Amino acid sequence: MTAKVHLIRHGAHDDIGQVLSGRSARSPLSPAGLAQAQWLAARFARESPIAAIHCSPRERARATAEIIGGRIGVRAEVVEALDEVEFGAWTGSSFAALARDPEWQAWNRQRSMVRPPNGETMAEATARAIGHLDGLVRRGASGTLLCVSHCDIIRGVVAHYLGLGLDRLLAFDVDPGSVSTLLIGNWGARLLTLNRGQE
Repeated sequence: MTAKVHLIRHGAHDDIGQVLSGRSARSPLSPAGLAQAQWLAARFARESPIAAIHCSPRERARATAEIIGGRIGVRAEVVEALDEVEFGAWTGSSFAALARDPEWQAWNRQRSMVRPPNGETMAEATARAIGHLDGLVRRGASGTLLCVSHCDIIRGVVAHYLGLGLDRLLAFDVDPGSVSTLLIGNWGARLLTLNRGQE
């Protein structure tokens, strides 16, 4: 069995690029993020049928998934495995402040080695997302699946299936409201598109 999996980064929110939101309680979509979600909804309305929509529990991911689901008539299911990286003590910090933190600098040089303070490693975060996707395929999932998640989770998943080390995650972008598409089966996986957004 083969599943087409669209990895969707949630739409933009007001803190994007300024604050490491992580698992913060509040992260509503900004007007730009709402427009991105509407574009995604229209895009996937043209690709139906969609077998399922799975999303991270974060507000920004749920809102994006619900807008898509409302358009195509598929209820979004919250999946903990697609949650944002647990950034621990860094959560809610400004990127300007983090840029002065040697631990943050080390994290961005060696994602394979460094653990955020009181957080999870990139390997742990990637493993839970991969476990979810591989589990779907093992259980016979096929057709087209949408997974609404976060930048680093999507990077980790793509890197895993391409055989890239986690230290190479910053070599490619995953923008808000973008779609990266994989074919996944018990034979392995193939990347079809990366970081496709509204044109």
